[in-house]
Amino acid sequence: MTARLADIAAQAGVSEATVSRVLNGKPGVAAATRDSVLTALDLLGYERPPRLRQRSAGLVGLITPELENPIFPAFAQVISQALTRQGYTPVLATQTPGGSTEDELTEMLVDRGVAGIIYVSGLHADTTAGTQRYERLRAQGVPFVLINGFSPAVRAPFVSPDDRAAMHLAVGHLVSLGHERIGLALGPARFVPVQRKREGYLAALDEHLGLTGDGAEELVEHSLYTLEGGQVAAGALLARGATAVVCASDMMALGVVRAARQAGLDVPRELSVVGFDDSPLIAFTDPPLTTVRQPVTAMGQAAVRALLEDVGGTPTPHTEFVFHPELVVRGSTASARTAHRRL
Repeated sequence: MTARLADIAAQAGVSEATVSRVLNGKPGVAAATRDSVLTALDLLGYERPPRLRQRSAGLVGLITPELENPIFPAFAQVISQALTRQGYTPVLATQTPGGSTEDELTEMLVDRGVAGIIYVSGLHADTTAGTQRYERLRAQGVPFVLINGFSPAVRAPFVSPDDRAAMHLAVGHLVSLGHERIGLALGPARFVPVQRKREGYLAALDEHLGLTGDGAEELVEHSLYTLEGGQVAAGALLARGATAVVCASDMMALGVVRAARQAGLDVPRELSVVGFDDSPLIAFTDPPLTTVRQPVTAMGQAAVRALLEDVGGTPTPHTEFVFHPELVVRGSTASARTAHRRL
């Protein structure tokens, strides 16, 4: 190995330490230097390590956290269609409870020589997760784009909905219906979209109702991004006198509707509910759900464009493309007049 490193270093005109960093996928090596080392490998007849072999022009990885929430299949469909139109084959990799982790799925895709990877709501959205995994991926020369969540420490293009604007839309709608006790059901506090929604919600309460401090904070409930999570959050918010609940996902909103019915409350006459996502089929729930539509099509297409530009040699700068959401009013929200009668 010592002779091999020395030969490669001499051919590439770099130090043995630099060769070692490239071969082991370590960050901190300029792209031109990395290319020189890989070219030296080829010229000397050494086989490139699997992760450093020429990227396949045909495959692009897509990693989602799960498929039970219908918003993730919606993203997968849009992204897959956009990739297919550009001549690429999407490889969908999904995390499952007790199954492969995001890091394991990434390793699998890299070993198969994908041209790039798109992450939807991955560890980049978790403020407690390390970002070194993305630096390693960049050092290996694999382009990637991240959807939903932002980290200033990760040098890559991000694609996100405007979570703060979404909360302003939802709260403004409910205030226009006469609601003053408006609860917020969120996922775990460590996630960037959750933090942004909380900020937008609190700002909207202040703007529309002049409600700040503890009076606003007591109407925020963190739970899980699931139907059951929404159900638990609703129980706490109803106990605090909420006549309306804004949810961080449509799945949570369906849990709130279930909790209301179990408490003997009618939706929307006695409790108004607003979701987030506008997931497929959500318009056909009972009642049809008022929600804030996440611009999935525009976001998915933007992610594909950014990735393929990088694959083509024109990397998109470290930036965040933010897309404005849309309020979709259906049957789960109504005037606060009847709701106030139960308080």
